Amino acid sequence: MRGTTWTRLALAGCGSAACLLVAAPLASAQTTSPAPVAPITLSPEESQQVCGDWVPKLQKKADNLQKRINGGPEVAGSVANLKARAQDQRTAGHEDRAKKLDDRATKRQGRVGELTTAKQKLDAFASAHCKPAAPAPTK
Repeated sequence: MRGTTWTRLALAGCGSAACLLVAAPLASAQTTSPAPVAPITLSPEESQQVCGDWVPKLQKKADNLQKRINGGPEVAGSVANLKARAQDQRTAGHEDRAKKLDDRATKRQGRVGELTTAKQKLDAFASAHCKPAAPAPTK
């Protein structure tokens, strides 16, 4: 009888411990807002790299993507190209493939607003934090 009593006590103790381990994080969960993010400080060399390398590269990439999306049917990946391909698939009787291409065209057209916003943010960052290149001294 002693073995079964000890077994029961051990099982009850383990069960209580497991309940406490599960309930403790739930009880201590707080619904406070996250700590504010501290601003990032850059050294002059890092700032020069961001303003000289990264910002122009990102601006060029955004411009190229926007040109590609707004290109004509001959530009691979453009909305017009995807719609033309969808029409070709529909003509060939592949309705499911045509629908997928139309969905891709719709999604890609929605990216134009995101690209415009990204370009505006890059331009605002560049005007606020990047110094214009100093003119070369004249003799």
